[in-house]
Amino acid sequence: MADGAFAKRVVAWQRTHGRNDLPWQNTQDPYRVWLSEIMLQQTQVVTVRNYFTRFIARFPNVASLAQASLDDVLGLWSGLGYYSRARNLHCCAQQVMELHGGAFPASAEVLETLPGIGRSTAAAIASLCFGEGVAILDANVKRVVTRVLGFDADLAQGVHVRALWDAATELLPVGKDAASAMPRYTQGMMDLGATVCLPKKPQCEICPVREDCVATKAGDPQRYPVRTRTLKRSSQSIWLLWAQSGDGAVWLDKRPTPGVWAGLHCLPLFDSEDALKLAVPRTLQSTLHALPVFTHVLTHKDLYLHVWRLDLADPSAAWDAGRWVAGTDWPAQGLPAPIRKLLQGSAAT
Repeated sequence: MADGAFAKRVVAWQRTHGRNDLPWQNTQDPYRVWLSEIMLQQTQVVTVRNYFTRFIARFPNVASLAQASLDDVLGLWSGLGYYSRARNLHCCAQQVMELHGGAFPASAEVLETLPGIGRSTAAAIASLCFGEGVAILDANVKRVVTRVLGFDADLAQGVHVRALWDAATELLPVGKDAASAMPRYTQGMMDLGATVCLPKKPQCEICPVREDCVATKAGDPQRYPVRTRTLKRSSQSIWLLWAQSGDGAVWLDKRPTPGVWAGLHCLPLFDSEDALKLAVPRTLQSTLHALPVFTHVLTHKDLYLHVWRLDLADPSAAWDAGRWVAGTDWPAQGLPAPIRKLLQGSAAT
């Protein structure tokens, strides 16, 4: 398929059938493309839409993001998950300002040197914004490429992933119009993976490249991609002290980095029930009561959260780390999703 016919079909399909109404599309602004690519990592489009809109309203350009405090960034990101993305986002914006004069580099090779930008994200920015002939290979595009080519090597092995990168590069647009075709081609590959070449029940009958697809011809598209190694799930129990005063103030402690919910504001966290109770003065023990244990599911870990609530008439108690945050202020803090849900549920009652 080195003659470019595959790429032409993808480009033509994207123009008429692809997604063209997402808030980060129809632009060659690398800031918006970069922000959307980071947000879309392991997060669905329907979730990202509102976060992206709020983020752009608060930080309309890379300069405003770089100048913001990390707490402000984490506060706006709160609930989106995978908070290392937000920390890298902030650091990357600062490096773009300091090292590149406020302009995103035009090449994938240089973009990849920035915090939080991997090979596929760098290629997405470079191809969508600058027309560079580089292939992306996110999860959706891996599925498209492995099915089209019948690429059945085990992607749990790095040597095979590198071979797939080479194969994906062979599919790129060629000729004098290649650069101008790259943005729509890249978007088309993402759209195919997201809307047609689905993990389960792929819609092969409407796929624009079905005539090229080895998996479709074999009648077994769900065989691809092949990956034998899976990460084992683990679990962890955490005890949380929810101290709240009568005026709605909550005691929050900033989590250390690295660790669970690194950099976020959180209820004080303990490794055991005994450790939590030792942190509560004996005179206040009578108001301490346990809430039902609930589970927060992360990608590869289940967190069992044991929350003990301590209701105080006024915020006179204090702990070694953290501070009282007024009821009007804590919603703007960067909070882990389960903690925000817990506190918001209390505020609504």
